[in-house]
Amino acid sequence: MMDHTANVVVNKLIHILSYLILQKTMSAFTHETFIKHDDYMTPKHAWESIQEYIPKNKVIWESFYGDGQSGTHLTDMGYDVVHEPIDFFEENRGDIIVSNPPFSLAKQIMPRLLELDKPFILLMPSSKINTQYMRIFKNKLQIIIPPKRINFLKMDKDGNVVPTKSCNFECFYYCYKIGLPNDIVWL
Repeated sequence: MMDHTANVVVNKLIHILSYLILQKTMSAFTHETFIKHDDYMTPKHAWESIQEYIPKNKVIWESFYGDGQSGTHLTDMGYDVVHEPIDFFEENRGDIIVSNPPFSLAKQIMPRLLELDKPFILLMPSSKINTQYMRIFKNKLQIIIPPKRINFLKMDKDGNVVPTKSCNFECFYYCYKIGLPNDIVWL
């Protein structure tokens, strides 16, 4: 029988391996294979543009680790941030979630957010508003619309992050329990 410390270590290793396998699977996209991809990271300016709407007095859980820089950006902007490569579906950290989640997992993420029932700001494609899984937040979401498309940073197969030249889709910041001055805020 394992002692408590060994059990904790084994569980953490299982979570890390699961995360790494998921990352490897998601970063295999090419136009030829059409495999889903979620390896686009958030540039700092994406968070700076909505800084006035992110509460300063709350602990932020940047719940989707990516390359780790999104949490660093928010910390550099003066926020208290929890940002670790942990399982969003099993953990519950911070007072508010501010994140750019893996788009392909949105169908599983949205019910989990409803279960957590904590404020969030999620950067996701504008087309997500038309999906069934977003309807669980019917009449509860507010939206911030950026002034232009966000050029995300691409993580290549070797883990290097490089800027993209353009983005082929629009994004919104989907907000829940944030208390924006209007239901739709145009930047």
